[in-house]
Amino acid sequence: MTGKKGWGSTVAGWFIERDEDAGETPATDMSAEEAEAIINAASGTASSEAYASPSPTQNVFQTAPPPATGGQVDFEAVFDAAGVDTEERARVARTVELLKSLPAGTDAGVKKQIVEASLKAFGVPIEKIIEAGVEEIQALDGYIRNGAADNEKLMQESDARIKQYEEEIRNIRGIMQQSVSELQNVIKVCNDKKLEVQQVLEFFGQAKVAEVVRESPKLHDPSAPPDTTAS
Repeated sequence: MTGKKGWGSTVAGWFIERDEDAGETPATDMSAEEAEAIINAASGTASSEAYASPSPTQNVFQTAPPPATGGQVDFEAVFDAAGVDTEERARVARTVELLKSLPAGTDAGVKKQIVEASLKAFGVPIEKIIEAGVEEIQALDGYIRNGAADNEKLMQESDARIKQYEEEIRNIRGIMQQSVSELQNVIKVCNDKKLEVQQVLEFFGQAKVAEVVRESPKLHDPSAPPDTTAS
């Protein structure tokens, strides 16, 4: 690994690699496949290579940091929870703004000279800025790890609930199928019984049966229109 791309191993893996020549920032978008791999890994349906749990790390927070809302992070609150000094954070922020104000095409060496000269002119110790910057990165790394651990727990709990619901759905479908089967059997045995009785009626003849049906107050003619006067 070259010096340009060696940040990943500089401070316990807190720093991230980027292409300095292209001036690219690390990609943050997650593809649908990557998201699915995370979910599958949490539910035990993918290999461990697809998504690894965050490794244990020293807890850098003095108080519980606020949860991210809608994927947005309150950085100041995160740094507060990690105990990063407010004044030191302000120095880092001013340095960031100073770097952003420099022309994009400025040579890296020239940038360094300008920034260092500006900081020294204001009596800002570079070591303090470096220390605070690393503290901030450390806090953010811890925040990511905490979020990953919380997410993995949520995935596992959600997967357990999904399996529970799936089992309940299977049970309900079984009950539905049993009810349909029982209804089909009821229809069959009732029709068989109707055929037995029908043999008796056929013995007396269709005309006689029709006459009895018309004259009986207990019976109704299935071909007659329904009685709309009944309450």
